[in-house]
Amino acid sequence: MLNERMVALGTQRSVIRELFEYGKQLSAEIGAENVFDFSIGNPSVPSPPIVNETAVRLIQETDPVVLHGYTSAQGDQQVRELLAASVNRRFGVSVNASDFYVSVGAAAALCCCLNGLCNPGDEVIVFAPYFPEYKVFIEGAGANMTLIPADTKAFQIDFEKFAAAINEKTKAVIVNSPNNPCGVVYSEETVQELSRILTEKSRKFGQPIFLLADEPYREIVFDHTTVPYLPKYYPNTLVCYSWSKSLSLPGERLGYVLVPGSVEDHDLVYAAIAGAGRSLGYVNAPGLFQRVCALCADTTSDISIYETNRNLLYDGLREIGFDVVKPDGTFYIFPKTLEEDDLAFCERAKEYHLLIVPGTGFGCPGHTRISYCVPTRQIERALPAFRALADSYRK
Repeated sequence: MLNERMVALGTQRSVIRELFEYGKQLSAEIGAENVFDFSIGNPSVPSPPIVNETAVRLIQETDPVVLHGYTSAQGDQQVRELLAASVNRRFGVSVNASDFYVSVGAAAALCCCLNGLCNPGDEVIVFAPYFPEYKVFIEGAGANMTLIPADTKAFQIDFEKFAAAINEKTKAVIVNSPNNPCGVVYSEETVQELSRILTEKSRKFGQPIFLLADEPYREIVFDHTTVPYLPKYYPNTLVCYSWSKSLSLPGERLGYVLVPGSVEDHDLVYAAIAGAGRSLGYVNAPGLFQRVCALCADTTSDISIYETNRNLLYDGLREIGFDVVKPDGTFYIFPKTLEEDDLAFCERAKEYHLLIVPGTGFGCPGHTRISYCVPTRQIERALPAFRALADSYRK
């Protein structure tokens, strides 16, 4: 007898991936230039030149036995020292190399945290809208996901519902800011209230409630928006980071877990995360790109292109008549659909060769995610299709 849950996961693609595959098929039939694929968050901006230059230099100057050999399970020591220096410099904190566990992207970072922290029956709180794979990761760790409905006016946190959901089984809370799929950044006021409630509830139940900060989009923000650095507000914060978006390196699968010294039972928590990495087979993230990312940690791809796309799409959708909250960052926008059934709306969008993702999968029905990490020309060409889609409802 096979593991039925794994069979289901292996045979049923996510809605995003299903739409992405449909787009490739449609492109083969009618030509890619005629398909407006906004389905997947695959960076369209190339990595900054320093990434390739650093990789080439390392290949040319480093002993290949060392460069391509195993690193320490938790990441190369020099890499972790560079990461600590970068984080301390940018955020005004005091973390150490021994606080970092280098991981195979942010997904592995989250899975290591969840598997290291959770016991069967524990609960993990998630705020809608949320990245759909959170549910897969949480249930894979033997825990249960508790979903807090979205405040669709501003996509901040509904604190009344949040506070009511916390109980003695609550082990962790996941926050994703800047947020996939809506692009909103949690304000400092939101973060302060979140921290206050977590502190109060941790005391009430006599055990720490961990805050997992999922931050692959931290650097992709616009209009001089500041993203609060959560460990400065709540001591039991674990940071899950990735260079997939900031350096446009999704295929290299490089990230980390940061366990600051402020975390209660720090050494045991770190050991649990390392043990989870061992159990899941995530030991030793790719060695070459550990070094590349650490040496390029203070730089990013050309974020201005995403801002151009954000402005073009936001202004265009508003002019057409869509109700949408302006994203502070990421490369996603999350307008309300023009009918209550977002699944039906996104199916109708296909008639205009618009591939957009239903909000239901993000825990927020009545919305759709549009990923604008695409060439700017695609957005310009797609806006008439969005208008035609809207006109079809007016008729």
